[in-house]
Amino acid sequence: MNNNDIILKADNLYFSYDDEKTHSLNGLSLEIPRGQKIAFMGANGSGKSTFFLCCTGIHKPSSGTLYYNGEPYSYDRKGLLKLRSKIGIVFQDPDNQLFSASVYQEISFGVLNLGYSEEDAKKAVEDVIAELEITSFRHKPTHALSGGQKKQVSIADILVMKPDIIILDEPVVGLDPDERMRFMEIIKSIQLDIPIIFSTHIIDDIGSLSPEIIFFKNGQIKFNGSSSQFIDSAKGKIYLCSRENLSKVKERITSIKISENTYRVIASNRLNYDFLQDTTPCMEDAYIYLNQDD
Repeated sequence: MNNNDIILKADNLYFSYDDEKTHSLNGLSLEIPRGQKIAFMGANGSGKSTFFLCCTGIHKPSSGTLYYNGEPYSYDRKGLLKLRSKIGIVFQDPDNQLFSASVYQEISFGVLNLGYSEEDAKKAVEDVIAELEITSFRHKPTHALSGGQKKQVSIADILVMKPDIIILDEPVVGLDPDERMRFMEIIKSIQLDIPIIFSTHIIDDIGSLSPEIIFFKNGQIKFNGSSSQFIDSAKGKIYLCSRENLSKVKERITSIKISENTYRVIASNRLNYDFLQDTTPCMEDAYIYLNQDD
């Protein structure tokens, strides 16, 4: 890939919350190309949110280097202000992000602080309100919004400033099924040639967006590729097994009961038992396979 196609690069990042006794990021390296939707997956504590906070300059890695548009991060006040105007993050809890009295004031705040004229700010705000279908509650107090509406406004806060990267940290946490589906449709509809990076544990969300996938484990990258490659990574390690034969498998496995007498077996390596039946992996299989201990 051409270096001009890479907007964000991490080179051998380390980060610790406990004075280097353990590392939430453990020599992590990756590249984020322009214009892709990328799903970050992995168990809680695998380093996804920590990486996002490093990307926005909220955390500074203890070692290693982050590059934005080919330039290493600058952590002085001027550098961080510029960075945060270009890399926008929507946090898991929108109440940590929304602070203005009304929706319209909330969305206007960022662009006015960037120095937009009142006329240009009004146009930018009106455009994003229409794009994200916020018109019906544009004048509501932010504290009176539903969870889904708060997430919409949080994204509008970011989009209105025309960032180069959007990060969504567990964006559907706390949403009911209808709100979650509506929110994911909004993400799909955003037609911008910028990376949209999001973390999720909900497999259906991955399938609906067909993004690239980066899988985290223990502060490192375990997988980086397309959705189809993600599923293919588990090929040859997924089996069907009868209940009576399950105890005969001596290797460490994950087993999931799928009927009264049948279990789905996810193994770390290929197994050679006559009683096991190879089966086609799905996205959940790949997630479990990649998250198993090596």
